[in-house]
Amino acid sequence: MQAIRAFALLATAALPAAAFAQDAPETPAPSPAASVMARVGLTDITVDYSAPGVKGRPIWGKLVPYNELWRTGANKATQIRFSRDVEIGGKAVPAGAYSLFTVPTASSWTVIINKNTELWGTNGYDEKGDVVRTTVKPVAIPARERLTFIFSDSDDDGTRLDIEWEKVRVSLPIKVATKAQVTKSIETTLADVWRPHARSAKYLLDTDGDLKTALAYADTSIGIKGTWYNYWVKAQILGKMGNKKDAAAAAEKALSLGDKSGAFAFYSGQMKDALKKWK
Repeated sequence: MQAIRAFALLATAALPAAAFAQDAPETPAPSPAASVMARVGLTDITVDYSAPGVKGRPIWGKLVPYNELWRTGANKATQIRFSRDVEIGGKAVPAGAYSLFTVPTASSWTVIINKNTELWGTNGYDEKGDVVRTTVKPVAIPARERLTFIFSDSDDDGTRLDIEWEKVRVSLPIKVATKAQVTKSIETTLADVWRPHARSAKYLLDTDGDLKTALAYADTSIGIKGTWYNYWVKAQILGKMGNKKDAAAAAEKALSLGDKSGAFAFYSGQMKDALKKWK
């Protein structure tokens, strides 16, 4: 009986805590999470931060001391991510994630991009991890209650990351290499344009399609970029058309363009066997 009473007392004592846990109201965070993202040219730039409010307090030189490292937000250190390489303060910043710190003063701010993204506030900060340190000037703005990051004046060559809070804004110029990235993309794309024509020719060859059309596709592919593969496809088409002389020449060209890939190693034996028949 005593054991039963003891169990009942324990269960009753536990009820308020359990009920409290289940019925706890949802309330706003003092510094809610925020995120802003912009695509600048071909580069995605994202900032994740917590946004403290003014709440009637003196901010600059008080809540945020001058000449001291600031997480530029609240809670975990503010994080900035770049999908491609960028340039900040005249220095190259490789694609990746970084923390963003600042050192505010009344007349200038130092903006810091640091490799360590797992810091809570500024605890554990090490300047050896700094990728960029650059100086920007604060300007006066209409009152803004919560810390806010904004991308402005964006074009294909760059953007401006504005940090606004209370009545102050600082702007961090970020440059991107869109023209170079597009040029590289064009070159890469055009370098592989030969493939669709070669594959189309191979399909017609394998499915008993029109061989004249297949040969035209193969020649178009070779005209863009001659490879062992499209020459071998052409050789097989010519062989199937009964043109052994030109088939042998195409097969020899394919062998001369061979590489170290496993695919070439597989097909090279077939090429050599075909040459014996065509010569």
